[in-house]
Amino acid sequence: MSMAQRSDAVHVRAPGKINVYLAVGGRHDDGYHALATVFQAVSLYEDVYASPAHDFSLTVSGDVDPGTVPLDDRNLAMRAARLVAQTAGVTEGVELHIRKSVPVAGGMGGGSADAAAALVACDALWGTELGASVLHDLAARLGADVPFALHGGTAVGTGRGERLTPALAPGRFDWVLVTSEKGLSTPEMYAGLDELRARVGALADDPPLSLDVPIAVLQALRAGDPLALAPSMINDLEQAAVRERPSLDLLLAEGVQAGALTGIVSGSGPTVAFLCAGPEAAAAVQEELIAAGHRALHVHGAVPGARIIG
Repeated sequence: MSMAQRSDAVHVRAPGKINVYLAVGGRHDDGYHALATVFQAVSLYEDVYASPAHDFSLTVSGDVDPGTVPLDDRNLAMRAARLVAQTAGVTEGVELHIRKSVPVAGGMGGGSADAAAALVACDALWGTELGASVLHDLAARLGADVPFALHGGTAVGTGRGERLTPALAPGRFDWVLVTSEKGLSTPEMYAGLDELRARVGALADDPPLSLDVPIAVLQALRAGDPLALAPSMINDLEQAAVRERPSLDLLLAEGVQAGALTGIVSGSGPTVAFLCAGPEAAAAVQEELIAAGHRALHVHGAVPGARIIG
């Protein structure tokens, strides 16, 4: 019997994200970089099922190569389940199953979405009623992107990205995502950016330890205006991703030629997100990119964070 058919399973769905804006500042003594980012949760989801068990176990299905997702405590979802148990004093175990749709190591926070969903699922399964504030604190302990996956919507992230301020973005934004079979390592992209800056002098004097999201980005989001948002989108990690994978530069140009307003590498990449003028424009861009041989998905934002289904 599949996890989806288990009547005693708690099913939680959490979204992937794109970074509409990502500025990377200096690296702190703890090794983390200062960030100013705008997250938007989009309609590409991870599904996590939690069932009662004596011990902790994890299985994975979906569009994923075997071996690319760890099934032990290296997996954020497994660590999330153990963290809920430890915090609430639960002595039971849990059988987790993740059905993946967000690309692995694609810069869209799929692992963070799994962790957020596991927090909500285990809290519901065990009836621990930890509350939103405690779950947020646990999420921040697991990773900088996990709190956002918990809350969803559109939000400004500062610090390491874990300090969230909801951004007023009432409109719908349509995106075409082009995914890659081979992921990129987030730590390697940050290290690559540091190397580029040291070599070519970008922010050479002293990268700032605190950053702000430009007003133009927030105003465009508030207005629900993709035409105003497009020229303000920046990702400092993009240059490191393009250096590692030069084909991304060609892809960015190809998407704009297909009719997108602009394109940006999502997070640490290699997923590329193309902002489009609306649903019809996105469908046309998706069709053209598929015809060119790419795996292109039409998604929209903003959508809610981790939620119990059914």
